[in-house]
Amino acid sequence: MVKFILTSALAIFSIHIAMSQEKRFRDYGIEIGVLHPGHYNAISDVEGVQVGHKTLIEGQDIRTGVTAILPHQGNIFQDKVPAAIFIGNGFGKLAGYSQVEELGNLETPIVLTNTLSLPKASDALISYSLGLTGNENIRSVNPLVGETNDGYLNDIRARRINEEDVHYAIKNAKSGPVTEGNVGAGTGTVCFGYKGGIGTASRILPKESGAFTLGVLVQTNFGGVLEINGVPVAREMGEYPDAYKYQSDGSCMIVVATDAPLGPRNLKRLAKRAFMGLAKTGGIASNGSGDYVIAFSTNSNVRIPYNTDKITIEGKFLKNEAMTPLFLAAIEATEEAILNSLFAAKTMSGHQGHKAEALPIEEVMTIMKKYNRIKPEK
Repeated sequence: MVKFILTSALAIFSIHIAMSQEKRFRDYGIEIGVLHPGHYNAISDVEGVQVGHKTLIEGQDIRTGVTAILPHQGNIFQDKVPAAIFIGNGFGKLAGYSQVEELGNLETPIVLTNTLSLPKASDALISYSLGLTGNENIRSVNPLVGETNDGYLNDIRARRINEEDVHYAIKNAKSGPVTEGNVGAGTGTVCFGYKGGIGTASRILPKESGAFTLGVLVQTNFGGVLEINGVPVAREMGEYPDAYKYQSDGSCMIVVATDAPLGPRNLKRLAKRAFMGLAKTGGIASNGSGDYVIAFSTNSNVRIPYNTDKITIEGKFLKNEAMTPLFLAAIEATEEAILNSLFAAKTMSGHQGHKAEALPIEEVMTIMKKYNRIKPEK
């Protein structure tokens, strides 16, 4: 009995270590772009946005989870937010796309999980929405669920995710710091051949540009030729062209939130720029990659009420000419969020003995110093 307790305790301790995060990308003295990050350097810097995870690490085979992003803390179905989706490469199973594309709004939390768990997650999101006070009479709901395939480390055919896991991620979503790396929907993912995961970052525009906040959260599970802040890291580590065999299929889910008053058209334009941040890390959106950007605005002036007697909706929207700083913010935050996912992720073993090594940070830092990309300590 004592032996069992000790073994269980060690297993829990090992899982904790696998998910722990000591330093973030920026803590190593590398700064992406020219704009300043928010207080948490996370999507939760956008007021009202909350993030929740459910991580499943069981035995040798289950390495998966759920991540939920809530645009605001109210009833999202009753108080919808403007939204848009950009498809970088459509080898994916994103649920809920067509209604967002048609109506330009989001009416549920955004849920991320693994490919074969998408139907269960969609069903769970529907149950969650139907159960909210005020939604007793609704007969249609559009759950928005994204996915990447974690089948290398996770026994994806087991379809381990259930309704309780999704509800847990939603109900435990919170503001403040966001846990990154081997958590939630990023538990079993692989990026650039290393352990990937969840990453996040944010940017705040200067006062003359509106002082708006923009945040990004990513689920990284894609390939390419890794670059960090313009440094050809993969080439320096000898991974290209000899070891790089174009085995780069995978996916990346990118969620962009902002408090700027944007409608669906400019949110779509913003989503396109976020995809440029993926390209700056060396991602190539390969043939078998499902790469999607979901963008939404939390600004109260552009909300879409479900129940209203008015036949018009009034709102103040940012003009086109004021979008450029937000474009830059989306690019910078996406690039840094992806790198945060890599720097936070830890080595993980899983299904069929497969193993994904963590990014060799010491080696990477040596390369970054060679290219003079480390900011001197104050």
